[in-house]
Amino acid sequence: MAEVLFYERPVPLNRNDHKDLRLKPIPNMKFALGAHSVPLTGVEFGLAARDLPIVFAGNELADAGPVALLGLRQNENLFVDAEGQWAPNVYIPAFVRRYPFVLAEKPAGQEGDDFAVFLDEGYEGFGAEGDRLFNEDGSDTELLSRAVGFLGEFQQHVARTRWFMDQLRKHNLLEARNMSLRKGAPDSADGHVINLNGLFVVNEEKLRQLDEKTAQEFLREGVLGWIYAHLLSLNNIDRLGQRLGEREQAEAGAPRN
Repeated sequence: MAEVLFYERPVPLNRNDHKDLRLKPIPNMKFALGAHSVPLTGVEFGLAARDLPIVFAGNELADAGPVALLGLRQNENLFVDAEGQWAPNVYIPAFVRRYPFVLAEKPAGQEGDDFAVFLDEGYEGFGAEGDRLFNEDGSDTELLSRAVGFLGEFQQHVARTRWFMDQLRKHNLLEARNMSLRKGAPDSADGHVINLNGLFVVNEEKLRQLDEKTAQEFLREGVLGWIYAHLLSLNNIDRLGQRLGEREQAEAGAPRN
């Protein structure tokens, strides 16, 4: 996963360097304006599938992982407006919600756990105002404890999702798929088709051919639910095209500077 997406100056959280640092909530998500996709964990599939297309992306099948498609043009998130407001009633992936904190692997040779908490020193909410990250005695505040707890839970879901991907590859369930979608409203005269390449989806025919033992295991482990959420979510690709059409119409009508 692209762990440092969004992060301008990621640094390890340090009780000495950051002992006086405070976090002031920023009521926007401008940091996500340029993310046309973000990694997704399997446990999120059910909620994300209502609003977002869930596909598997990677340079090749061996490194493919699940992502939520947020846009159809490079560096554009169709669910965040110019003011940084996420579209109402649309699922926000945990990958986005954990910002400005992140768990990242420690450099080789460093002692302690494999992962360390990092923060983005470039985040405009950090400064001398807001809630403290550390108490006077150096212990974590409730704010930081909640953030670290969320990161730990997220990392567990990442590990579970990697296992899920191993199962899909083991049983040869993924196939490369070039997708076509219509941009703009269905009855729009100026709508046209956009092609998406380099993505992977579950092959439904191979899914139906699974032996009974594997199917039972998938059912017991929740894998089938994740797979069908992914398949159902593909219906959202056309809706994403409609969002792009609406944005292009707004851009065309905007006054030029």
